[in-house]
Amino acid sequence: MDRTSRTVIRNARVVDGSGDPARDADVVLANGLVAEVAAPGRASTAHAHRVIDADGLLLTPGWVDVHTHYDAQATWDPWLTPSSWHGVTTAVMGNCGVGFAPAHEERHEWLIELMEGVEDIPGSAMTEGLTWGWRSFPEYMDVLERQRRVLDVGVQIAHGPLRAFVMGDRGAANESATDDDVSLMSKFVEEALEQGALGFSTSRTPIHRSKSGELVPGTTADERELLAIADAMSRAGGGVFQFAPEHVRLLEDEWPWMREMAARDGVTVSVNLNQADERPHLWRDVLRELDRAHDDGLSIVAQVAGRSIGILMCLEGSFQPLAFHPAWQEIAHLPHDARLRALRDPVLRARFMEIPRDGGFFERFVVSRLWKMFAVTGANIDYEPDPKTDSIEAVATRNRIPPMEMVYDQLLAREGRGMIYMPFFNYAYGDLSMTHDLLSHSRTRNGLSDAGAHCGAICDGGMPTFLLTHWARDRTRGPRLRLEEMVARQTRRTAELHGLSDRGLIAPGMRADLNLIDFERLSFELPEMVYDFPANGRRLIQKARGYVATFCNGLQTVDNDEFTGDLPGRLVRGRR
Repeated sequence: MDRTSRTVIRNARVVDGSGDPARDADVVLANGLVAEVAAPGRASTAHAHRVIDADGLLLTPGWVDVHTHYDAQATWDPWLTPSSWHGVTTAVMGNCGVGFAPAHEERHEWLIELMEGVEDIPGSAMTEGLTWGWRSFPEYMDVLERQRRVLDVGVQIAHGPLRAFVMGDRGAANESATDDDVSLMSKFVEEALEQGALGFSTSRTPIHRSKSGELVPGTTADERELLAIADAMSRAGGGVFQFAPEHVRLLEDEWPWMREMAARDGVTVSVNLNQADERPHLWRDVLRELDRAHDDGLSIVAQVAGRSIGILMCLEGSFQPLAFHPAWQEIAHLPHDARLRALRDPVLRARFMEIPRDGGFFERFVVSRLWKMFAVTGANIDYEPDPKTDSIEAVATRNRIPPMEMVYDQLLAREGRGMIYMPFFNYAYGDLSMTHDLLSHSRTRNGLSDAGAHCGAICDGGMPTFLLTHWARDRTRGPRLRLEEMVARQTRRTAELHGLSDRGLIAPGMRADLNLIDFERLSFELPEMVYDFPANGRRLIQKARGYVATFCNGLQTVDNDEFTGDLPGRLVRGRR
């Protein structure tokens, strides 16, 4: 269907992205925009190329996901799954200080190893799939702009490649930047934002390391370097300074320079906020500081997830309990089918039942965490299970079986594709009560789906769908949240974070990026490991069910959970 055609969606239940109460309405699309929002049955169908009866269906803006890692995938894959399966129509990448521009040619493999280590994207897939064809960041944007895709993408310039581009080995090794280094980095940041980058990102956490164990360049950068980059952003008209902190040291180590940075005209600081078990109540202090910053006129927001941050463990994945057992080394080299046959041998099974009590990895990372591991028993994974009744430890105790038997049998289920979920962050209380409070706070913004990343351990690209299914419909272990607020949090609020004021709202003149959803049927398919990346690279995927239609730029890209073949997505250049 041509972008200039006129489409009338009749009798939809409209949740428009503003947070206002849902209402029944007709919505007219023309020339890639919302042309009219009228009372039910009042929109004229004259000259309409298509009329859609949306009676009983939910109509929302398309999701705007501000925390993805499609930096490599976007150069070879026009479909950008899993996000496009879950109603995302705009994805912002270049988060957490890792990316692929600017880049000298001799740094290509190093940048791939950096992304592989930090974001668990198969290096072989990036080596084979990345098109390159750029050196500067504006040239990278030019390459992205020439390609068609199913959704819009926006980019941020990342600290890791920038530092290595300017400083070479000194930057890669996190050495201190000279005044000339800082000046040149600032110049490139200003240039990137002037050409359409939406912001800048860095990492400040020791968790983020390259494949060889090196910290992301910029992790230990001093305030002089960070503030000079913020000055460059301000000169270019502003943008988002996004970063991943060391969670337990956020207020002590980062907050003073964050406040100083946010005083720059046009600069918004967006900091990832997660709950670590070591300091489970710190988030409350962070929310108070966010309120104080807002009262002082400073633009600081906390980027939060819609659920716990954890991993899905399976035999084909990056992390799973048996791999920490000494017996695993005997079969680790085998392909999946051969490994599965070996694990079915009763003699080997008996060896895995022997628990090494030597204070090693198995005891520290498996035995001590069985209370926080949960068997995945269906497609709609329970991300708010009760550790006292639902954990492997609790179920095994109740059934009077050794916990390792349950772990073993669960991983071997479904021909060796059974899964176990283990939350890392945001589950210190054994429920999602903290997440509920974060999602209710005016100074937080939804993100952290990490779509496109952590391919061997998670599939959180479906988090926008989860916000509706869990928080607005299915939650049983605490209060739910308003459907209208959950929609607003992943449409208008996330769009406004990056200055994309042309989308995220169903109103005349706004972008015709929409989702038509069967809300009662909205659900997930069973997660699975597939090998569909270049070089047969693996990734964990999970599709959605219930997206009757998705529109991007006025064209329908999804029809009853299947792609139509239209590719209207483009590179988003700059704030609107």
